[in-house]
Amino acid sequence: MLLAVVGLSLNSYIFADTWTDPEVAAKEDPLFDVQGEYGIAEKGQAWAVQVIAMGDGKLDAYALEGGFPGLGFEKGKKRIHLTGELKDGIATLSSQDKITEAVIKGRSLALKMKGEEVGSLSRVERKSATLGAKAQEGAIILFDGTDADAWEKGEVVDGLLRNNDIKTKRKFGSYTLHLEFRTPYKPKARGQGRGNSGVYHQHRYETQVLDSFGLEGKNNEAGGIYQIAAPKLNMCFPPLTWQTYDVDFTTAEFNDAGKLTKPASMSVRLNGVEVHKDQELPKTTGGAGLKLAPEPGPIYIQGHGNPVFYRNIWIVEK
Repeated sequence: MLLAVVGLSLNSYIFADTWTDPEVAAKEDPLFDVQGEYGIAEKGQAWAVQVIAMGDGKLDAYALEGGFPGLGFEKGKKRIHLTGELKDGIATLSSQDKITEAVIKGRSLALKMKGEEVGSLSRVERKSATLGAKAQEGAIILFDGTDADAWEKGEVVDGLLRNNDIKTKRKFGSYTLHLEFRTPYKPKARGQGRGNSGVYHQHRYETQVLDSFGLEGKNNEAGGIYQIAAPKLNMCFPPLTWQTYDVDFTTAEFNDAGKLTKPASMSVRLNGVEVHKDQELPKTTGGAGLKLAPEPGPIYIQGHGNPVFYRNIWIVEK
């Protein structure tokens, strides 16, 4: 619930148990600096751990066989769930069968399996390979931090674009789109209440935006094409981390009678890793503002009552 809005700055958007500024979150909630990824940001590691803040000192975690998603872990490999809490500056977690245990002190996580030390894993902060990508030649700049003139109802907050149900004034057919987003830190929220937004292509097909860090990777989580296809793997980074979407969208084709002859499709990279390849879009997704038709449509960014912010948005028409 929105408690107060006073002026146009990140700290002005005060939500219950919600943070939009990482520096403030780190000062006010000790879980913020515990949650995150522990391991090595390269291929070849045996295990990595993703730790999720759940509020009131509680933590969830997942030990991932082969390393982080995108660096070794993939669906089908072992994914061990742990729960625990932070007390006196030390976080202790264990699996339900007590076979796997983790202790976090500072920026280091000690992982044990069957009583044997697996390794000491350091906290890392991965960045997308496409973060800060410069607009390609011929690109249309939709937002560069200076103004929101390209958007209906666009609002700039501390140089960022707020997700208050906005759409581009211009409409598009086929294109390549780059954008960057940051979900809020909402440790007490669950499911679709945790940093929910979405980017709608032609206001018809949604690529989901959500703080789904550490989760399974479903079609209603980050990287998913809502109600159509789950991502190949969950590439979502922790909340208040800048993340990227790079989408290659091909519009649907119709005959002269207006009958669909070929559905739209898209290839999607989340944080630089391909999560969909030429995925057909046989229908519009939930919340779509336009029906299936030959006409182009705008880029629409969903609000959904969550303070999600965007930056560096550009598009190249095909």
